[in-house]
Amino acid sequence: MSPEPVGGPRTALITGAGSGIGAATARRLAAEGYRVVLTGRRLARLESVAKQITADGGTAEAYALNVTDQAAVSALAEDLQRCDVLVNNAGGAIGTEPVAHALAADWRAMFETNVIGTLHLTQAFLPKLIASGDGTVVIVTSTASFTVYEGGGGYSAAKHGEHVLAATLRLELCGEPVRVIEIAPGMVHTEEFSLNRYRGDADRAADVYAGVQYPLVAEDVADAIAWAVTRPSHVNVDSLVLRPRAQAAQHKIHRQL
Repeated sequence: MSPEPVGGPRTALITGAGSGIGAATARRLAAEGYRVVLTGRRLARLESVAKQITADGGTAEAYALNVTDQAAVSALAEDLQRCDVLVNNAGGAIGTEPVAHALAADWRAMFETNVIGTLHLTQAFLPKLIASGDGTVVIVTSTASFTVYEGGGGYSAAKHGEHVLAATLRLELCGEPVRVIEIAPGMVHTEEFSLNRYRGDADRAADVYAGVQYPLVAEDVADAIAWAVTRPSHVNVDSLVLRPRAQAAQHKIHRQL
């Protein structure tokens, strides 16, 4: 990690930090010495994670934020003195209907959160990332960004949009002191992702992981993010795909039933 510059500790902002990959990433980057700024829609959850980080000796702040609210994102960017690392993690999937029966509202909501939310945060904090002299943008996509599957059209489309945003931004920032890193996880067992996708149906959500002895967990993805972020400044991890050993491909999963 680069030496601490004048103006306070290196700061990492994480979206969707109230649970799952976002919360695990906040804890992991705090352990690496970053001041972490946790954002998300549920302030109580963010404050709980921040309290835990502080109790462990880290520095953390919590801010309620809806990434689809551009005015709120801009206001937060004005309030924060610095940002060295931006982790665009907020997102998620809604529904599993085939294209013939999918709800346009679900597709729109996924695109707004995954793609437009990432756009809002990146635009708002890019000046600070450049000014830091050693900035990093992390975009958490998915293996769904490059592999489609039945019932996943809307989610794959949204995650592919994020993938395109990352690749384009990397080209546009060539020559600037900012790295752009895409982390694309496969099957990750978190407390909310599948539950939200299946609209609260706990049984269907559990079936996603049935028989998979060791799916990835949030801490695995957070570890990969921290590793990529803490490489020497001249090293850019363009894209990193993570899957559990049991998942050879999107459609090829070993289950012990």
